[in-house]
Amino acid sequence: MSANAATLLRPSAAADLSAITAIYADAVLTGTGTFELEAPAEAEMARRRDDVLSKGLPWLVAEVDGQVLGYAYANHFRPRLAYRFCLEDSIYLHRDARGRGLGSLLLAELIGRCEAAGARQMLAVIGDSANAGSIGVHRRLGFEHVGVMKSAGWKFDRWLDVVIMQRSLGPGDGKAPDAGR
Repeated sequence: MSANAATLLRPSAAADLSAITAIYADAVLTGTGTFELEAPAEAEMARRRDDVLSKGLPWLVAEVDGQVLGYAYANHFRPRLAYRFCLEDSIYLHRDARGRGLGSLLLAELIGRCEAAGARQMLAVIGDSANAGSIGVHRRLGFEHVGVMKSAGWKFDRWLDVVIMQRSLGPGDGKAPDAGR
């Protein structure tokens, strides 16, 4: 399962929710990239996806040979209106698809779609400072390290840091956003 000619990056569909839910459940139950402790049900994942899409933001999937092996989405960093140009990305991959380039493909596509939507900054809020895969993907796509929140989460009977990385989108802060946004 590698990123190759059979890889399709596309907007997610309701039919993808079972695969999305399973991918995220594995991340919740076995990983430190998310600080959730209980895997949400498919209905909750549908609610989250609908919320992102209702804001005009992308929720993408990576499909390889007809199987959804990863997903990525962007949401507002915080709900206050002043943050409307600053998005936080999330990327999750099926355990068998990690380390094969799908995360980079998804993130690159997500960045492009968020730039086209007028976003100016993207943040990566990465669970676990030992999460070399996620940190590396973000670094390769132009994110810079901007901070660490030490021991911010408690999961699997240990303290976990949160790494913050940031990347400008489009003209970044070099130009005021379009009026009316």
